Amino acid sequence: MNKEQKAQIVAELKQAIARCSSGIFTNYKGLSNAELSLLRRRLRELGIEYRVVKNTLARFAAEKAGKEFLINLFKGPVAIAFGYDDVTEPARVLTGYIRSSDSILSIKGGFLGDQLLDQNEVVNLASIPSRDILLAQIVTGMQNPVAVLINCLAHPLRNLNTVLQSRIKQLEEK
Repeated sequence: MNKEQKAQIVAELKQAIARCSSGIFTNYKGLSNAELSLLRRRLRELGIEYRVVKNTLARFAAEKAGKEFLINLFKGPVAIAFGYDDVTEPARVLTGYIRSSDSILSIKGGFLGDQLLDQNEVVNLASIPSRDILLAQIVTGMQNPVAVLINCLAHPLRNLNTVLQSRIKQLEEK
């Protein structure tokens, strides 16, 4: 690989590191090409970029992106899953893949914005519901008190209606 190609790879990695909302570092050692291709395809379908990186070039890219705290994660075979939309999606998909396929793939750590995550924090991140589900839960939580208030306000009217219907029935029977 010549200098220009290396500079281009560093620039692409820098852009990906700076642009993504979360990144998950994995150790892919022992995965076959078929397994790696299957994982990449699954991730790509969800809008997650999965790149096998050269450690030296990735260190340069992390420094240029202003994320020097990532440098210690670039040891051994490393691949990074870059998530651009939902911050929990890469962690959720990778941990789900590891669980469902009994894969050799392992999570080394990750980052969320400017915060470094260890392996346990990535697993915890994977257990958080997606943004859409959290928003739905918030909306449901906001609707519940309103529904209870409407029910409380409507209850006396329902009782009045029952009393009036009973009185009408009494009068009709006479």
